[in-house]
Amino acid sequence: MVEKTTDDEPSTTDHDANASRRSFLRTAGAVGVVGATGLAGCSGGGNGSNDSGGETTAGDGGGGEETTAGGDDTATEGDGGTTAGTEGGNESGGGGGGSGSLVWDAGGTGGTYFPLSNEVKQVVESNTDFSLQVRSTGASVENVGSLADGSADFALIQNDIASFAKNGEGIDAFEGNAVESLRGVGTLYPETITVVTPGDSDIGSISDLSGATINTGDLGSGTQVDALAILEAVGVSDFTEQNTDFSQAAEQIQNGDIDAAFIVGGWPVGAIAELAETSSIGIVPIEGEERQQVKEAESFFADDEIPGGTYAGIEEPKPTVAVQAMIASTTEVPEDTVETVTTALFDNVTDLTIKTEFISAGSAQEGMSIELHPGAAAYFESAGGAGNATNASGGNMTEGGMTTSDGNMTGGETTMSGGNMTDTTSS
Repeated sequence: MVEKTTDDEPSTTDHDANASRRSFLRTAGAVGVVGATGLAGCSGGGNGSNDSGGETTAGDGGGGEETTAGGDDTATEGDGGTTAGTEGGNESGGGGGGSGSLVWDAGGTGGTYFPLSNEVKQVVESNTDFSLQVRSTGASVENVGSLADGSADFALIQNDIASFAKNGEGIDAFEGNAVESLRGVGTLYPETITVVTPGDSDIGSISDLSGATINTGDLGSGTQVDALAILEAVGVSDFTEQNTDFSQAAEQIQNGDIDAAFIVGGWPVGAIAELAETSSIGIVPIEGEERQQVKEAESFFADDEIPGGTYAGIEEPKPTVAVQAMIASTTEVPEDTVETVTTALFDNVTDLTIKTEFISAGSAQEGMSIELHPGAAAYFESAGGAGNATNASGGNMTEGGMTTSDGNMTGGETTMSGGNMTDTTSS
């Protein structure tokens, strides 16, 4: 196990010695995230870059300042994530709203959110009069903050984080601080939890992580929330925690600075794929009794599997768990704006190249954990995709359940095996 930490390495946390900080690391939501920078989830490195015409200058996770071209706004970035200014004079603190320019918060460049969001940008701009500014951010938790303070119009987030934020529960900092304006637009694809180790590691299960040095993702991120929930469910409490984005975590694995890293994203995750091409890696399965413990502890986890051959050197399939990636907006964004963007995306899924095996109007309410935005509901109702839309937006949702393909919420489990989602209900 890794024992030594230098001043140049990311900060670490001894979980037995600092319970209060551990509590904070599991939170960073609602009111806290609105003013916080450097939060990340499903991120590969919120380096502040964007693909929307504005130039950005920012470090890759260090403190600093960035400015977007075409506007007078600036924003500071924190440890590992970026809160970017908007383009074309939309000052920080206000998204595009009902104007021709909309702000879409994605994730880090080494994950799936950012490249997918840029494909969405092309689709929306080709089929509507709107322009989209895609911002590289820390993703899920940070993005909820940007939606809540109005500096973003749309964002990609995890369905578990969406539920926590909307209902003011699940994460300590969300308690009593619900983001009541948060609304769903559509779910996209399974977000697989991948636990990566060096190839010569003898860690073969989650319980083997006891005493290890673990990168659980950026501070306050959806990745970190999931990682700590999994470790706690299995009973792993004695470990040293480090917090960086995915790309830096991959470098730590390569350099032998950590024993394992949690990464959450649709496979193949770019940071892992690049690491596997240059270094020997291992993937820790989440299976059997440990997987059952995880699913019993948090209802938003579902079965998943990383197919063999997804990453170089990993020939056997690896059972694990997953959450769902989804598009979110708020009640502050006009209904016709959301309907127009939703229509453009789901009517032109064939123009995407990323995760197209999962993304469709017919499956866009599977795993939807919050009520739909009226604009999205209007599209799904008119598209016939969705008898789902009425139930999802009408509030017939059972807490802890998942939306089935017919739109009815169940208290059963949603299973995503090999990426293919099936629904199983319990009595």
